[in-house]
Amino acid sequence: MSMSAFRRSAQRLASVDWSSPVFKGDHELTAMVAGFRAWTAQADAMVEKYSSPPAPIDFAAAKASVRDVALVDALEKMYTSSSPPPLTYEWSAEDRAKKAQLVEDAKEGLAFTQEMIEDTQKEIAFLRVNRTTRDTSTSDMKEVYPDIAEEVETEIENREWFKDTIGK
Repeated sequence: MSMSAFRRSAQRLASVDWSSPVFKGDHELTAMVAGFRAWTAQADAMVEKYSSPPAPIDFAAAKASVRDVALVDALEKMYTSSSPPPLTYEWSAEDRAKKAQLVEDAKEGLAFTQEMIEDTQKEIAFLRVNRTTRDTSTSDMKEVYPDIAEEVETEIENREWFKDTIGK
């Protein structure tokens, strides 16, 4: 990963509110988020570790501690004479398309989740306003819960007195 790409991803991760209730609602999701956070911490540690060039090899110390000095000489000669080309990773178009589709799916899922959160908050507000107390009449209940009132009226008309209480 290039340094600029890493910086961009680190900035995005820094802006994530990991203590958000979204990440704590489901045990499986909580475990996955914890694993992801551990992975990013490991990536941060690796960037710190490998951000500077490696220290030069001390061939003199190796010659002093190894019986076969000719082997160390051959390794030193090979090390100083070789200059391998840098390895670059090319992200394939197919893999890029798959990841883009995953991102789009996640955005759609996020939009759906946001919509569900808004609907749930409206429902909670409605239920708080129409809280059932000892003073609530059956007429009030019919107004607040018309679907249940319709079901009850249908059961009364069909004389299904014990429909929901007796096991079949």
